[in-house]
Amino acid sequence: MPTIMSIAEVIPPHEINQDQASEFARELFGDSFKDIERLMKAFQNGQIKKRHFVKDIEWFHQNHSFADKNDAYIDSAVRLGKEAVEKCLHNDNFLKKKIPYDDIDAIFFISTTGFATPSIEARIMNQLPFNPHTKRVPIWGLGCAGGAVGLSRAFEYCLAFPKAKVLVLSVELCSLTFQRNDLSKSNLIGTTLFADGVACVLVCGDSAAMNDYQKKEAVPSIYANQSTLMPNSLDVMGWDMKDTGLYVVFSRDIPRIIEHWLKPNVTGFLKQYNVGLEEIDCFIAHPGGKKVLDAYVTSLDIPSSMIDVALEVLKEFGNMSSATIFYVLKRYMEMNIPTGSLGLCTALGPGFSSELLLLRWQ
Repeated sequence: MPTIMSIAEVIPPHEINQDQASEFARELFGDSFKDIERLMKAFQNGQIKKRHFVKDIEWFHQNHSFADKNDAYIDSAVRLGKEAVEKCLHNDNFLKKKIPYDDIDAIFFISTTGFATPSIEARIMNQLPFNPHTKRVPIWGLGCAGGAVGLSRAFEYCLAFPKAKVLVLSVELCSLTFQRNDLSKSNLIGTTLFADGVACVLVCGDSAAMNDYQKKEAVPSIYANQSTLMPNSLDVMGWDMKDTGLYVVFSRDIPRIIEHWLKPNVTGFLKQYNVGLEEIDCFIAHPGGKKVLDAYVTSLDIPSSMIDVALEVLKEFGNMSSATIFYVLKRYMEMNIPTGSLGLCTALGPGFSSELLLLRWQ
């Protein structure tokens, strides 16, 4: 079973608390909604305390062209992505010694919040001494599901190439997609929730000789995975592509969809491996929002304590799209999880789709 050996996060430089964000939104959206005060309650109801952005709040008071925003995306993605790779391969919390860059066989780059060709991992490879034959797999468009999907693709790669060491790098700069002139309710809700985040994960195959590197007594191995697409659900979440950039599509029905659709998906997946939901010790859920986490609890009929780690990440960082699940996973990996414990990784994204991974600490 391929193993998640190291993980690192990079927190963007500008911290904005929810009161600041609320004041900004009231100023921007106040004249567009008669019930603005009712809508503003979403800032508190979501339980997010603060978020981190690559630009300070003054930057969002001005209009920026799509080109300017995408240039900022490329600059920040390369700088912060490089830092995440360095921290992942040199992480003395998880590794006995540094892993050389030229030991990495493949890099899966995950993002849905900007465009770059050559892609971001190619630009990072020009700044760090990777092997020039390292395979590059940029994956775009999976939104909040992207981090879990990246783990799945790394898992499958390491099954095919058991000696491989693979990086999954997620860079999501949601703030740079913000549209000042989009006065829709979806955009208002987006201002309560989305943030910037960067994370990198190292996945290793069974024959990657990781005994020389593994520091913790038990680390999560990926046992199985499952991708699921809900038919005829293209309008649930995603982007509208317009002249001035990316406009958020965010259905209010997402929590209801989760409640009715997720449980048969999850239980069917686990049943294939003779695992019941009651056997899951670590619920590594992408915290799409407080209502999404509550829908997980309702749909799967699990104790509310199972979402504590995901809820804490949501409170401290907001929804950082694909990177968020790695922040949750990192906190589990920092705990002393006993050998043999089972974990379920779950994330939902555009399509409408879900990605599930079954983990076992060993």
